[in-house]
Amino acid sequence: MTALEENLEKLEEAIGVACRAAGRARAEVELMAVSKTFPAETVMEAARLGLKLFGENRVQEFAGKGAALGAWRERVQCYFIGHLQSNKTARAAEIFDGVDSLDSVRVAERLNEAAAGQERRLPVLLEVKLSAEATKTGVEPESAEAAALLERLPDLEHVEMRGLMTIAPWGAAEEVTRACFRALRLLRDRWAQAHPRLSFEVLSMGMSGDFGLAIEEGATRIRVGTALFGRRSPQPEIS
Repeated sequence: MTALEENLEKLEEAIGVACRAAGRARAEVELMAVSKTFPAETVMEAARLGLKLFGENRVQEFAGKGAALGAWRERVQCYFIGHLQSNKTARAAEIFDGVDSLDSVRVAERLNEAAAGQERRLPVLLEVKLSAEATKTGVEPESAEAAALLERLPDLEHVEMRGLMTIAPWGAAEEVTRACFRALRLLRDRWAQAHPRLSFEVLSMGMSGDFGLAIEEGATRIRVGTALFGRRSPQPEIS
């Protein structure tokens, strides 16, 4: 058994425990393998083990990795989960299957334009900032930008809103992390009622250290990297 096989087995067991504790079926929770900084060979190995959903946070890095995947690229779904700069939207729309970190009207409109040129609808998640940390990105829940996005998205024919994403504060106490996830779920419920033309079926929250809490609070997608692939080496700050 390889290290990745062993890690996946342990992870699946932990996800199952969290689902049972929350009274939920395992099928209700998607596992996104966060493969950023890992090579195409690692993605292919994970795909051979049955993983189909992958998260990447750098456009430039994935451009080469996606090409290196060859035929495997057609068998997996690869989503952008980092902060997307407006000047990278066209390339992101070209090489990714979706963007899970939308945080501005400007980026939404650029993605829509790029996707129109490819005659496709690009799935997106709206990233919500529920942490005071300066390093966190996303729209503030009560901000004018969030309100403008929710009003604009239904009219963008080539961008398909599917739900919300957030990142809990790093190293926070359990009650703080849980409150963050609960806040996203409650926000989803409120926005879904107020904006019936948009879909809010996906709640992407929870990572290697806190996915159990996220599942208990209603996550439909968890993003796991370290618990699957091990610790990453520091990478240069490029998009």
